[in-house]
Amino acid sequence: MSNNDSSPIRANGSESDRRGNLRSLMTSPVEDFEPFDHEDEILGDTTAGEIHDEEDEGEELFGDNMENDYRPRPELDHYDETMLDEEVYSDLSQADRAAAEAEMRRRDRALGIHRDDRDLIYDKSDPDDEIPRAKRRAAEKAAELETEDQDMIESIENLEDTKGHSTKEWVSMLGPRTEIANRFKSFLRSFVDDKGQYIYRDSIRRMCEQNQSSFVVAYTDLANKDASLAYFLPDAPFQMLEIFDKAAKELVLTIFPTYERVTSDIFVRISDLPLIEELRTFRKIHLNQLIRTSGVVTATTGVLPQLSVVKYDCVKCGYVLGPFVQSQNAETKPGSCPECQSSGPFSINMEQTLYRNYQKITLQESPGRIPAGRIPRSKDCILLADLCDQCKPGDEVEITGVYSNNYDGSLNTDQGFPVFATVIMVNHMIVKNSKHVVSSLTDEDVATIQRLSKDPRIMDRVIASIAPSIYGHDFIKRALALTLFGGEAKNPGDKHKVRGDINMLICGDPGTAKSQFLKYTEKIAPRAVFTTGQGASAVGLTAYVRRNQVSREWTLEAGALVLADQGVCLIDEFDKMNDQDRTSIHEAMEQQSISISKAGLVTSLQARCAVIAAANPIGGRYDPSMTFSENVNLSEPILSRFDILCVVKDEYDPMQDQKLAKFVISSHIRHHPSKEVHEPSESLTDLDIPQELLKKFIVYSKVNVRPKLTNMDQDKIANMYSQLRQESMSTGSLPITVRHIESVIRMAEAHARIHLRDSVQDTDVNMAIRMMLESFIEAQKFSVMKKMRATFQKYLAFQKDHSELLFFILRQLTLDQLAYIRCKEGPQATHVEIMEKDLIERAKQINIFNLKDFYDSGLFKTNNFVYDAKRKVILQSLPQEQA
Repeated sequence: MSNNDSSPIRANGSESDRRGNLRSLMTSPVEDFEPFDHEDEILGDTTAGEIHDEEDEGEELFGDNMENDYRPRPELDHYDETMLDEEVYSDLSQADRAAAEAEMRRRDRALGIHRDDRDLIYDKSDPDDEIPRAKRRAAEKAAELETEDQDMIESIENLEDTKGHSTKEWVSMLGPRTEIANRFKSFLRSFVDDKGQYIYRDSIRRMCEQNQSSFVVAYTDLANKDASLAYFLPDAPFQMLEIFDKAAKELVLTIFPTYERVTSDIFVRISDLPLIEELRTFRKIHLNQLIRTSGVVTATTGVLPQLSVVKYDCVKCGYVLGPFVQSQNAETKPGSCPECQSSGPFSINMEQTLYRNYQKITLQESPGRIPAGRIPRSKDCILLADLCDQCKPGDEVEITGVYSNNYDGSLNTDQGFPVFATVIMVNHMIVKNSKHVVSSLTDEDVATIQRLSKDPRIMDRVIASIAPSIYGHDFIKRALALTLFGGEAKNPGDKHKVRGDINMLICGDPGTAKSQFLKYTEKIAPRAVFTTGQGASAVGLTAYVRRNQVSREWTLEAGALVLADQGVCLIDEFDKMNDQDRTSIHEAMEQQSISISKAGLVTSLQARCAVIAAANPIGGRYDPSMTFSENVNLSEPILSRFDILCVVKDEYDPMQDQKLAKFVISSHIRHHPSKEVHEPSESLTDLDIPQELLKKFIVYSKVNVRPKLTNMDQDKIANMYSQLRQESMSTGSLPITVRHIESVIRMAEAHARIHLRDSVQDTDVNMAIRMMLESFIEAQKFSVMKKMRATFQKYLAFQKDHSELLFFILRQLTLDQLAYIRCKEGPQATHVEIMEKDLIERAKQINIFNLKDFYDSGLFKTNNFVYDAKRKVILQSLPQEQA
């Protein structure tokens, strides 16, 4: 080998020189090679043995002439232009780069290509210097799903593929668990609603502002954003919620680093689970699943401290053992002391042990959802942390939690075979009260309610919308409207409480839809409890004391009036109750509390509810010749507690009977199950309010409207009270007491609340007086009734349409004339004649002098009345089937 200065290869050259020389060798033809340069003394005339020895020892890079390696050599710095990419590329922004990577990932998924660190595993035959050492180590650890840093784990694209593992095993592994936590953090950071607002960022911020420890995540939002998390959550709720809580805490601490001083735990509450189960439908398949159900809370325990993380002291040597994480099923105890090797005894270290709040409630099926002939089922629910003390007996709640089981030895002893007691570990709870309903109203709902309240016919519209399937009975419907909206309770200085709820009694003949009114009220009222007097006892209506089977302590169970707190209690067949049972609700109807003094328990329960009762007269039918007290087997103390008495009489009236029959028949035809197309209702469609809107209207007005009595006409109520009390003493009928003044005030407030007014006006007082007088007069004997109607005519005529007043007078004249004709001619009469002068004379008594508009009204014509101007006679044709 000859040495030449023009040699293209230098053994002691720099790495860049060597790479350039290698390219030259690959791209240059063989004949172009020149001999080595003699000036280079790297190889020289050394023998093959010397070369071998030098390779073993390695080459010397830091010689005396090392600077020669960096001198410019233009003849060697050339490359093959065909292998160079000289195209100019534009700078790529971060957003474009992320979009391009997302597009490549979608392409890989479409082609079935799965890329992660396991694709980086090197071949053992590859030389070490071709694979960076850190990259090789990361590939090995990713293949084994082991890493010291969670950030080094590649994201799992197909998280639903559990690789044959069960859901619980899969989400417990490090890789899927880390991926779930990262995805949930990303969901909380980036989820936006339809308006473009980051709702969960705002939820976390509000939670921290209020020093709370939990926030709510809607399951529907989670399912829309990341279906994988929503897929795993119901099947492995304990594991998933643990991951969610930990991820949420890490996210909160990144935003508020010192928030751990406020609370050591952050809880994620899951709401809006799509499927709602009934308590009686829970089976084996629901065990350890995330479920959603609703019911009424019937009993609660006190809030107790539960062991969360336990530490023990060894009594012999004083060594502190732990921490031990306490489970729900069994108590965790240490086996032996690692210091002195003794097996105990051990005592709990009170200072270092961590506790959490614990409460157990009993959830019972809602009264309206129990199948006929079945008793209500109940289930124990466990509340932990900040969920404790959020509800009380009588509250209707909706809970989301985990249906779990635990071993109960006493239960096995009773049953004789091994069974498990089931409980619900509550994750999220909503108390369905009026405030909850109002908070769920949209801006459109509020605007509709405000616009509805400004309608001058709002009272007529509300009456027309109450029980639309029941014909007539406007007075009862008006009374129901006032009862549903209610008055304003007063409690000055927490010394003397005056109720604001209106109590109402419906009494009358059978077949007049009394029970239907109660059933309708149960559906439309925000909170209602229905019971019957025949099947109700004193403790069933108020409260009863029982001994807890587990703790052997006396506990209180709520009755119907307590369950209906801040709602309506409906009692059917009120007259069938025993006098002793009926006496037990005296306190509940006026003071709205129930005092208990049994088995060493002395307490008072809240029963702030309106009572609507229905009763039948003695003997089955109401006798107008007797007073109300003589018709109904009820004592005066209980009658004085009712603000409104509604007497329903089944009177004979051919025209009304015919219209009623047509209404019932058309209603049955219109609502037949096999009829697909419903005919339009005969009711006033322009006055009807949709039932859902009416329910929202009632709740909104009760929560937001507080009518004041500043502008009320006090003299008018005082004069009415003194005059009515005088009439009561002279007739010997129902006694008028101070409670009736309070009743007038409550009804005036309710009427103002229907119009969403902040203060009670004269129209509200006049309507309340009219309702009170009609209630009182209807309860009188027939002979006294006519006299009292004439005495209080100016009050009774308030806000009555003249057409309706004249029609009422004309109807009374027609009935009297019809009774005379039937006695004289028999049932063959075809029409009735009424002299116009009789109607004019009666109309003048109520200051009505012009009857022309009445003759032209639809009310006059639809009832088959015809005015004969020549004879000055009003004719009414009787129905042919009646003739």
